[in-house]
Amino acid sequence: MDMAQTAQRRPELVWSLRGRRPEDIGVTADEERPGSAREGEDARGRGVRVCVVDSGVEAGHPLVGRVDGAWAVTKDEHGIGVTETEATDSCGHGTACAGIIRRTAPECELYSVQVLGRTFGGTGEVLLAGLRWAIHEGFDVINLSLSTTRARFVEELRALADEAYFRRTVIVASAHNSTVESFPWRFASVISVGSHAEDDPDLHLYNPSPPVEFFAPGQNVQVAWLGGTTIRTTGNSFATPYITGLCARVLSRHRRLTSFQLKNALYLSAANVHTGMRGAS
Repeated sequence: MDMAQTAQRRPELVWSLRGRRPEDIGVTADEERPGSAREGEDARGRGVRVCVVDSGVEAGHPLVGRVDGAWAVTKDEHGIGVTETEATDSCGHGTACAGIIRRTAPECELYSVQVLGRTFGGTGEVLLAGLRWAIHEGFDVINLSLSTTRARFVEELRALADEAYFRRTVIVASAHNSTVESFPWRFASVISVGSHAEDDPDLHLYNPSPPVEFFAPGQNVQVAWLGGTTIRTTGNSFATPYITGLCARVLSRHRRLTSFQLKNALYLSAANVHTGMRGAS
């Protein structure tokens, strides 16, 4: 990855308008107004860089295909670091997520940061390190189908989520499968996702009673797994990458969208949200 190009994508953070005038901070927006996450057959995620922060991704899986880059967070007596590695998966969870993203946004660029081990477990420190690294690399969308219940990580996670928001890196985060407090999905700066049990694999819904903002297919769904196989499983983890894929599709047509505009596109295209524009079409 060209770090100079990554740096160019990062917006300047400004606290006040001192010594500058409105004409000094002009913003170029897309001429087209984004209607919804479903608009346009050509919105297939092309040019959008999606990072799966999870257990890794098995490259070459029939439902995943190419992985454009893979890294792993390592922890030893010298501390925590992020190193480039082969695109493999420790337990299958990340591959399942990647397969759903690939189905939804087949032309997106797919990357992996491994933070979970063979037993689907990990530490808060490793999660923070992997998420921080992905944010600083400037990925467009980060899929985070995991969370932590440890309160001592909350403030640092919140700061990272806010940093991603202002850098225009969208974090799509899975709600916990149980009714317990966990993070970062509870933060308003991320897009939070739970699952529904409808049969339609392309149905997403807006939740008018947050904190979970959107529901997507994630119950009794068939997903990619280790060794080129598939399994049928249930969890908010597998609803989240569908919303990640929709984000990639929208961004492939509207590259300048901010995070809150992207949320609005998801809202407008939810099957349970009815607008005058939808009725007119």
